[in-house]
Amino acid sequence: MRRPIIITAILLIVTGVLTVAYFKNVRLPGQRSGKVMSAIPADAALVFEYKNDKDFYELLGKDSLLTTLIGSHRSDELNDLKTEVLQNPDLKAFFEGQSIFISVHPQKDSIALLITTSGNQPVDGAFDKFGAQKNGNLTMISTSFAGRPGLIVDLKKSGKKLYIASQGENIYSISLSKQLVEASAQYREQKHGDIFVQMTDQQDANSIANLYVNYLALEPLFDGLFKNKNNDLFRTFRQLPAVASLNLNYKSDALMFNGTSHISNVDANSYLSLFRYQQPTVNELKDIFPATTAYSVNFAVSDPIRFENNLFQWQVQNGANVEKQAVFNRIKHETAVDLTKEFMSVLGNEFAIITTRYQEKLAIVKLKNGLQLRPFMVNISTMVTEDAGQFNYDKLPLFLLGDAFSIFRRPYFIIVDNYLILCGSQTGLLEYYRNYTNGNLLSHNDEYRRFDNLQAEKSNVSFFIQFKNSEQLLLSELEPEYADAFEKKNMGWNKYYAAAYQFTTADKDFYTNFYMRLNVPDTTKVTP
Repeated sequence: MRRPIIITAILLIVTGVLTVAYFKNVRLPGQRSGKVMSAIPADAALVFEYKNDKDFYELLGKDSLLTTLIGSHRSDELNDLKTEVLQNPDLKAFFEGQSIFISVHPQKDSIALLITTSGNQPVDGAFDKFGAQKNGNLTMISTSFAGRPGLIVDLKKSGKKLYIASQGENIYSISLSKQLVEASAQYREQKHGDIFVQMTDQQDANSIANLYVNYLALEPLFDGLFKNKNNDLFRTFRQLPAVASLNLNYKSDALMFNGTSHISNVDANSYLSLFRYQQPTVNELKDIFPATTAYSVNFAVSDPIRFENNLFQWQVQNGANVEKQAVFNRIKHETAVDLTKEFMSVLGNEFAIITTRYQEKLAIVKLKNGLQLRPFMVNISTMVTEDAGQFNYDKLPLFLLGDAFSIFRRPYFIIVDNYLILCGSQTGLLEYYRNYTNGNLLSHNDEYRRFDNLQAEKSNVSFFIQFKNSEQLLLSELEPEYADAFEKKNMGWNKYYAAAYQFTTADKDFYTNFYMRLNVPDTTKVTP
């Protein structure tokens, strides 16, 4: 399917558009939501839930921002679904007010959308009558999917075919992808546990819309979007064995979701899982991110020593400690530096990785005492200036700070004001140093400060992307058929300043916040 890079935004923007219409008339979700979600195949990366109310489709047709974002072609397809199925005269009462689940599924070199819903009390003969329709807009063909009854709806207006499978118990799966509907019917026949965690009644009571995330399923989704299958964009985010249940909180100029990411205790062997043993920590390192920041991840720990001990156990479990120990023994033999001891004694409570708009990779590590660490860094490095040097040994950032820092093999370093700065190139390192000393920082930007006001003061892991700074990177890294979402200025992304996704430890899970904020309108422009 076309335009998959904007799928996440579709899910989010739609909820924002609906907010005004729904805010004063929030209704409890259908009691059958759990059963309906159990019919969604386990490879779903994202699931968006909303009510099948006419206001949604009216806003879809009228709102220029939404239409611009998803494209007129996609808007027409959703309106076909509404007109020909969900609000068909024979079926309108059947689907009215029911929860609609739109799930995003990776397929080979593409993605597909699946719509799953249930009906109200069955109307005898309603589907038979619907299936017998033939008019200028559509024709029906009865069929089956994995042994379950279904229909192929030929949408004459759009030239598309819509596939509908009856899953039993008044549950239906609908998609423009025949492959996905067949997979859904097969999945319904299999014995399986629930993938997603349902909202609590209290959460649902005030929820305008819900968003569910299956983090591990994001990896194959990204593989289909990017040329480089080893793309580093939020890699650790995609390796978390967890599912999130988030609901929308209203704000007029921003989309804000919050809820819980539930970490699997069966397979919690991921780098991000280490941070659930920490306490929420104030984020300060972001204040010295460069103004050219495209995207970043900031880690915060309340107890650096405990983090290092947990990291050591994690590395032993994953077989990385053998290589680490060999390198550190070599350092001790050649320089007399006990690197683990010296680094742990000065490690502060934050460290971050930044990608700039110029594709430079930076790491910033907060230190308790930079002067104390400097002589040891000098001893294990080749100095290129009085203050900057390059490590003589491989993978030290990976061994000292964990998997997220594997992108730094033999980085250049400088210590400034109790910050250890790392970069893959000497040019990038010195450029950051100039930006730092001259105050050319992201936090000095008014629009960033407005965005930052949305974010929680404390977290343990925080992902951030600034859309304008990221534009050229995404254009070069996305597959050509997906890059047009950023090439065309009318696609809606230029209306947003940034997005952030925060994890804050809570009872060995992560309380989760997701934000997207609109750009501030330019009031200085004169309307002709």
